[in-house]
Amino acid sequence: MSNFYSANRWQGLLGAGLVGLLTACAAVAPVDPAADQDIAWGAASLAGEGATGSSVKWQHCTFPGKKPTLYRTAWLEGRRAIRSESSSAASMLRHSLRVEPAEMGKLRFSWKVPALIEGADLTQRDGDDSPVRVVLAFEGDRSSFSAKNAMLSELARALTGEELPYATLMYVWGNHRAPGSIIINPRTDRIRKLVLESGPSQLNRWLDYERDIRADYEKAFGEAPGALLAIGIMTDTDNTRGSTMAWYGPVTLVADTPSKK
Repeated sequence: MSNFYSANRWQGLLGAGLVGLLTACAAVAPVDPAADQDIAWGAASLAGEGATGSSVKWQHCTFPGKKPTLYRTAWLEGRRAIRSESSSAASMLRHSLRVEPAEMGKLRFSWKVPALIEGADLTQRDGDDSPVRVVLAFEGDRSSFSAKNAMLSELARALTGEELPYATLMYVWGNHRAPGSIIINPRTDRIRKLVLESGPSQLNRWLDYERDIRADYEKAFGEAPGALLAIGIMTDTDNTRGSTMAWYGPVTLVADTPSKK
């Protein structure tokens, strides 16, 4: 058993493919221990539109054997934001919560990217980097896991104390694949990426989104979602060994408005 969980073994399995798992984190800590405001960014937003939610905090989640991305609060062009800087690094800011399927609505967020990551390819294990990701983790029936996914979940738990989420959906910016494309992670089909932007045409500007969480999940996984368990943002360059930076605006959960009859 000790040989199975050797460093080479878990680097090969978790490495590039599972670094984006919201709940498989080696350590969770404030973004900046000297500045609590850094982990309070987006607090009201994640409590739901119109809520105060001051106790809600983002946490910095790192991964085994990975240099962490640097996240800092910033103001950019009149917007409150998080600035991310990654140099051969990968880590995320995450917020744990629970939203039942019946209460699932829209997700609003924004980002600004100044440049693409040279050599990045979200379809390849050694190129699976993105300047921006918004990541959602979902509950589901783990008994339906394939033998490979069950093994990966157990490996994640052994290394980090937390299991592989049933399903992880990522909104990403790629170099090649067309917007709207679904990319299945090359290491596990329990991570799927929805390409929102591709190529350089939208660089150097704020882009705002409102996504239907249920519709996007069903498009990616072909089934109805379970409860939403966590939301994260992530900038990573650990596979290409490159450098990048980006900005994220607050992430907002918006309840669906009941239709009038």
